[in-house]
Amino acid sequence: MSERKVLNKYYPPDFDPSKIPKLKLPKDRQYVVRLMAPFNMRCKTCGEYIYKGKKFNARKETVQNEAYLGLPIFRFYIKCTRCLAEITFKTDPENTDYSMEHGATRNFQAEKLLEEEEKRVQKEREDEELNNPMKVLENRTKDSKLEMEVLENLQELKDLNQRQAHVDFEAMLRQHRLSEEERQKQEQEEDERETAALVEEARKRRLLEDSDSEEDAAASAPPRLAPRPNPTAILEEAPKAKRKAESWERSVGTLGNRPPLSGLVVVKNTDPGRSTRQGQASPTPGPRKSGKAADPAPWTPGTSSLSQLGAYSDSEDSSGSS
Repeated sequence: MSERKVLNKYYPPDFDPSKIPKLKLPKDRQYVVRLMAPFNMRCKTCGEYIYKGKKFNARKETVQNEAYLGLPIFRFYIKCTRCLAEITFKTDPENTDYSMEHGATRNFQAEKLLEEEEKRVQKEREDEELNNPMKVLENRTKDSKLEMEVLENLQELKDLNQRQAHVDFEAMLRQHRLSEEERQKQEQEEDERETAALVEEARKRRLLEDSDSEEDAAASAPPRLAPRPNPTAILEEAPKAKRKAESWERSVGTLGNRPPLSGLVVVKNTDPGRSTRQGQASPTPGPRKSGKAADPAPWTPGTSSLSQLGAYSDSEDSSGSS
């Protein structure tokens, strides 16, 4: 059974690799590669900013008749993300960087300009020292002065560090802690004062609202009406008068074990000091025993209760006078 994936190929015995024709490709052949923008740039056509690190599908080619120490220089073609204008840049092995070529301008290259300026100043100095010995002496004097200033500054920093080495950090931390506690205490007192002020203001507002509500309630309360008379009060007054008369009759009837005085008729007596009985003549006065009151006439059936009452009152008057 043969292998599913064939790794080895069959070479016949008369195989000669030199007889295989070589493929002739143009030297300026372009390849499609995936790369990121090496620096920030701005399109000249539409003004779109293209930031460093943005990915593109670029075309790559080898620059003809240009090399640096035998190293080839490559050119890359990309398109603007907004207007699709073509932008080209190439490698710069001399400065280990990329150089902008066409279609855009490079931004944020201050560091590169600074490095180029330093290189230019250094080159000019070397040219001057090469042809002028006095310039060499001046540059050395300047360098020595600069070095002395740097050493003095370094010594000052060392002295400052030594003075700070004797600082009591525990005392500093303690002082900082105390200041922090005082600050927290002061903040707490301020919060308490604000809270008390708010509570007092709320209490005053509530008192004002309560007084206003009471005044409004008093003003809006309907006037009290006089009590209306009860129409059934007269029905209650008649039984009360009747019960009062009956109680008076019972109290009078109990005196001397006499029957209740019902249907009394009051007879006005013309002779003051004497009472007359209705239907009978006034009794003749008889002899009275000393120290005793005369007994009233006994009650007999058929006599009126008014005559009996008059006899009882006469006996009471006589006993009182004796």
